[in-house]
Amino acid sequence: MALLHSENIPLGTKAGDFTLPGINEKLWSLSDFDDSELLVIMFICNHCPYVKAVQKRLVELQSEYDPQKVRLVAINSNDYDTYPEDNLEGMQYTANELDYNFPYLLDDFQEVAKDYHAVCTPDFYLYNKDRKLVYHGRLDDNWQEPEKVKRRELKRAIDTTLKNKRIRFKQLSSMGCSIKWRT
Repeated sequence: MALLHSENIPLGTKAGDFTLPGINEKLWSLSDFDDSELLVIMFICNHCPYVKAVQKRLVELQSEYDPQKVRLVAINSNDYDTYPEDNLEGMQYTANELDYNFPYLLDDFQEVAKDYHAVCTPDFYLYNKDRKLVYHGRLDDNWQEPEKVKRRELKRAIDTTLKNKRIRFKQLSSMGCSIKWRT
């Protein structure tokens, strides 16, 4: 497992379009979320311990913001030939076991991860209504022990953006397992 930190991406970068299959076999694209005030795109997978540690927090975050039209979307870009747990069946199993309340999409050809400059799992991107990047950083200050979290940075970024204010706190990189690229 190679530990990586997310890349620095300029704020204001437009969200890249995509068309990806979800675990429900529906094809999803960026425009499917046009009615959402804010969009959180997160690159996750099934086998990474950094992702496993935050999965329940992601479900809770979506539940908390559902009434405010904030939508989380998870994308798995890992090479599932090398990591079979990350294949579509594994994604369906994980989503079912953890009651995922957000779309979970498969980036089979890894083009979306490359377009977004995603390098690790988890990797979080918050886009405003115009689908411009306003936050690219970590979920919170303690990936491993949820009871010790003191700063929920992604939540703070969402709250700030919902108030039409600019995020003024330092955005710290997410860290996690490297995306498993096809060779």
